[in-house]
Amino acid sequence: MPLTVLSDSDIHSLLYSLSRDDVVNLQENLAEALHEYSTGTQETTGCCQSNQPQRIAIPATNKQTTLFMPASTSTSRGMKIATLATTREPNRSRSLPSITSTISHASTASSNSANSPKTPLTAESSLSNLSISTSNRTDPSITSSQSTSPVGSLTLLTASGKPYGFLAASELTAFRTALTATIIFNRRSNVHTIAVFGAGAQALWHIRLALILRGKDIHHIHIINRNFERARQLMTNIYTSKEWEGLRNANDKLDFSIVSNEYGEYNRLLKEHVRKSDAIFCCTPSTTPLFPAEHLTSTEGRKKGRYVSAIGSYRHHMIELHPDILRQAVAADHKHHHHKHADKGGVIVVDSLDACMKEAGEVQQAGLNAEQLVEIGELLMVKKAAMQEIERGGPGEVGLKKWLQAGNVIFKCVGLGLMDICVGEDLVMLAREMGFGTTVEGF
Repeated sequence: MPLTVLSDSDIHSLLYSLSRDDVVNLQENLAEALHEYSTGTQETTGCCQSNQPQRIAIPATNKQTTLFMPASTSTSRGMKIATLATTREPNRSRSLPSITSTISHASTASSNSANSPKTPLTAESSLSNLSISTSNRTDPSITSSQSTSPVGSLTLLTASGKPYGFLAASELTAFRTALTATIIFNRRSNVHTIAVFGAGAQALWHIRLALILRGKDIHHIHIINRNFERARQLMTNIYTSKEWEGLRNANDKLDFSIVSNEYGEYNRLLKEHVRKSDAIFCCTPSTTPLFPAEHLTSTEGRKKGRYVSAIGSYRHHMIELHPDILRQAVAADHKHHHHKHADKGGVIVVDSLDACMKEAGEVQQAGLNAEQLVEIGELLMVKKAAMQEIERGGPGEVGLKKWLQAGNVIFKCVGLGLMDICVGEDLVMLAREMGFGTTVEGF
């Protein structure tokens, strides 16, 4: 049997060649696998939870951790081995200044003056004006330039144990996580404004998949990152790379902004962007909340329905969302308030109930129990049944549909090996069809 070997470069080229239909097919296959994970048994599917062993973490002396993630689908077995940098506790005694810089297709505006005139510029000259020197007061524990992308590999075997795929893990991990996080996002009614925390590979793929899936509906993307230079590099890639040309040109209303806490009125801008957002993608290995809880929990913050995805923190000491945000989301709604509030579901959506109860810092620090979580695979099953009933003329789960499409939905993901196996086997098949990678015959 041939063995397909895909380097990070191969996977990058393959992923950037995917059409929207390809992405939708990959996402549908992943959603089905997650559904089987939540609802299946060993007699019905290889994706069931009992076939997914708990991952093993081995710490190293060089401030890194290696994860071993065995998993299974109905057609494949495999293991991802990934090494990640260990996060450090930030210095909380220092308050940093900040800046915002906004780029549109034809203009850039000064963040220091709301009345500054916009000057027509090319994409290249707009980006050159963002080359602002950084403050010497920046705390390296907060703005660490060390990559948090995993380094490792995914090995794929057939159900009978024959190896057929060996894939680099870095780009694959970022892609499969973003593919999972955009399952509910793709079903949202309004995605006009998006806030993205982070500027690494995870942030890049969340932005790219959001544009592939809903590009014509998106007008504003705010990249919020502690390190301005790294965010500028991501923006440069989006605005100058040929790989982004089609997405850039698909919507002439699309604009981006960078917000960094290295200069300017960071607190005001952070509040403004979080409040105005229709979707928030949290993609950082943070050990402190990325924004104050009241931005979303106050009367003003609750008026608007949002989809909030938190995928960057994956250990008990890591946290992107303030625990009060989760506590409010699951609190009983007695309908006695006198202000307009967006619908909430009373639960936090998770990739794996068991894994999030054991590893998700937000879940643990909020003191949530298993009854306050629902797996995305189980939720998709209920939604699918409801939509089928609606198609037959019945009422369906009207409240569930309204919540998922327009209410306040929080998705917490710590990552499953099943995601890697499911997406990995599809990518191997696509690579063989499209001529990517290296094939070792008779392995």
